[in-house]
Amino acid sequence: MVMKASLQLKMGQSLTMTPQLQQAIRLLQLSTLDLQQEIQQALESNPLLEAPEEDEQADAPSEDNQNQDSTSEDTPADTASDLPSPDWDESENGPDWQSENDIPDTIPDDLPVDTAWDDIYQSAPAPAARNDDENDHDFETRNSPSETLRDHLEWQLNLTPLSERDQAIAHALMDAVDDRGYLTSPVEDIYAGLANDSDEDPLELDEVEAVLRRLQHFDPPGVFARDLQDCLLIQLNQLPPDTPWLAQARLVITHYINLLGNRDYAQLLRRSRLKEDQLRDVLALITSLNPQPGDIIDRTEPDYVIPDVIVRKHNDRWRVELNPDIAPRIRVNASYASLIKRADSSADNTYLRDQLQEAKWFIKSLQSRNETLLKVATRIVEYQQGFLDHGEEAMKPLILSDIAQLVEMHESTISRVTTQKYMHTPRGIFELKYFFSSHVGTDEGGECSSTAIRAMIKKLIATETPKKPLSDSKIAAMLGEEGIKVARRTVAKYREAMHIPPSNERKRLV
Repeated sequence: MVMKASLQLKMGQSLTMTPQLQQAIRLLQLSTLDLQQEIQQALESNPLLEAPEEDEQADAPSEDNQNQDSTSEDTPADTASDLPSPDWDESENGPDWQSENDIPDTIPDDLPVDTAWDDIYQSAPAPAARNDDENDHDFETRNSPSETLRDHLEWQLNLTPLSERDQAIAHALMDAVDDRGYLTSPVEDIYAGLANDSDEDPLELDEVEAVLRRLQHFDPPGVFARDLQDCLLIQLNQLPPDTPWLAQARLVITHYINLLGNRDYAQLLRRSRLKEDQLRDVLALITSLNPQPGDIIDRTEPDYVIPDVIVRKHNDRWRVELNPDIAPRIRVNASYASLIKRADSSADNTYLRDQLQEAKWFIKSLQSRNETLLKVATRIVEYQQGFLDHGEEAMKPLILSDIAQLVEMHESTISRVTTQKYMHTPRGIFELKYFFSSHVGTDEGGECSSTAIRAMIKKLIATETPKKPLSDSKIAAMLGEEGIKVARRTVAKYREAMHIPPSNERKRLV
């Protein structure tokens, strides 16, 4: 068999991922913090980009504010947008988008250099400047390390008059305290370790016990406890002697803590010889105590969220707008741009032209990011108006493809836009992904959002009788009466996701 070479001509379509296209996709999926860092890096690396001075920003009215004064249903998506009516023309809000990756129309490769440079391309107005005193105070506050339980105990120990011997015992006991405030080692073991290190007078166990009792008066109440029973008794002993039901609470904790843990109230009533109303008051006092006193000291760093989109109601219509503080203003540096010559092919001129091209691409990508974000957020708000008006129980089932069809974008783009982007609403701050949830069928053939079902379960549990809490099967039956088909296992899964204990652990005497 003879193989013969031949030439063939074929026509086809393909999508080329240009560097500009990759940049637009990357900016689209960045969070607000990452975007601010990206903008700062671009300002430092590209001399053709600049941020207007604060005085200039304050004197010149922003383009956003001018547009907001005349906002209508056809407001461009880079300013603020009222929730569109059903006949809202999608083509009037935002740029055209490519078919598969939803990236703005291609910018010409050769951008003219005689552009009007006083036209500022901006992503958002910069936040108002504060005086130096406020900045200094805020810097100290934001950079101060968080206090740990050990720091809190050390501070109190430094204010407590103790001998050097007792100071050493106190530090040994402090080393054995965990984050909850409990001793992790028996006092006998701590004593044995100190006795082996003592070369002078022999150490007695009573000395360690005496120092421990003194440390158990430290704040927060209940620290240096051996176990839960010891922790609760320490807190009860620090209450005023005339506290109502104090003696009865000590009795229950000392002798019947196991019955209390098992919620065996019938046995507890019989053995303690208390009446039901009396035991109710005793349990109210006990539940006011803290079983993990160390948790009072917050060891976690605060996590601040800057919303990308702000939603508010204006004239009975939900209004969607970008947060003006999410990114600084940027523009092309007119001084450097004026140095570019048309017919000059020198290295310096070529460098400036390349930087100009990158600067305009970067600004265009930022605008496209904001337009896409506002476009998607507007459709989400339009779809979930019931949640904004009535709460979680009115949340509709929503998936990425639903929004993708409404805005004529790919699902991958919707996923990028809704990841690590936050919306500020009158009901709180939510990640855009929060508004997406699966659906459960109803008897009428409709659909109910899983978020709405969670809210219903939470409401049913909140209104249940404490003496006889609702089981998962009972909750499933009650939802079935409302026309929502949900299995007991599904109820248990949603309940656990909300960190709600099972019915046997929710049982109360009151």
